[in-house]
Amino acid sequence: MATIEEILAVERIDNDIYRGGSFPSHLRRTFGGQVAGQALVSATRTVDPKYAVHSLHGYFLRPGKPDKPAVFLVDRIRDGRSFVTRRVTGVQDGEAIFSMSASFHITDDVGIEHQDEMPVAPDPDTLPDLSENVTGTQKTLFAEWNNFDIRIVDQAETKRARGIAAQQRVWFKYKHPLPDDHLLHVCTLAYMSDMTLLSSSAVIHHDVKTQNASLDHAMWFLRPFRTDEWLLYDQTSPSAGGGRSLTQGRIFDRRGRLVAAVTQEGLTRRGVPESAASIMRPVE
Repeated sequence: MATIEEILAVERIDNDIYRGGSFPSHLRRTFGGQVAGQALVSATRTVDPKYAVHSLHGYFLRPGKPDKPAVFLVDRIRDGRSFVTRRVTGVQDGEAIFSMSASFHITDDVGIEHQDEMPVAPDPDTLPDLSENVTGTQKTLFAEWNNFDIRIVDQAETKRARGIAAQQRVWFKYKHPLPDDHLLHVCTLAYMSDMTLLSSSAVIHHDVKTQNASLDHAMWFLRPFRTDEWLLYDQTSPSAGGGRSLTQGRIFDRRGRLVAAVTQEGLTRRGVPESAASIMRPVE
């Protein structure tokens, strides 16, 4: 499989127009994290380095074709003294497949500081590598993510907070050393944040078959981090109904710092699920 550096190396083809590469895939539809990551790289290419992305809000509009590149059109919405805003549209075959707004903030601002406490979780090195034993849908996804180490905490070892409907914890990291480039790590985490999050809605619905697809995705970058070091993804699903599930995630580094937060709504329609090749992608 392609490295994350290859996936995120978008090509500038004109002013504010970029093209992401296409790569061999086990999925019939492009993984949403890839589209979001390439869109974010495209946006950052139009922003002065003194600003860093602090949030993104994206919508998966149509399924992407993994055998074709996507073109990303960047709209410079605002260039302020403290904040910069960009809107990005990902296009394939003349149709929008993804829409994203991203906000950037000056890197030397100061203010109050606090954060949630990191939840208790087993050390990632003590957890089994599930990619060696999974079957079916999960086998396809782990094959797609073979450059990432993903360790899912067993539900028996997940102490659910009182009043939380569904909760899942996942340790993950990129397997190979990455350069000391904060932008690369930010865009890599945007890619990774689409991994496993929607499945947190299913942990209390044993043996219920659903048709799954990411619908929208929002993310906030809170503190510096490295994606080639273990990160804990504390995931919850506060609500499911009407064929959709809301999921939320807090991402901590191993020192206990809260480095990012994610919210995603996805389709979890009851019935025969789509094939593994199309899991986690928008439906038509």
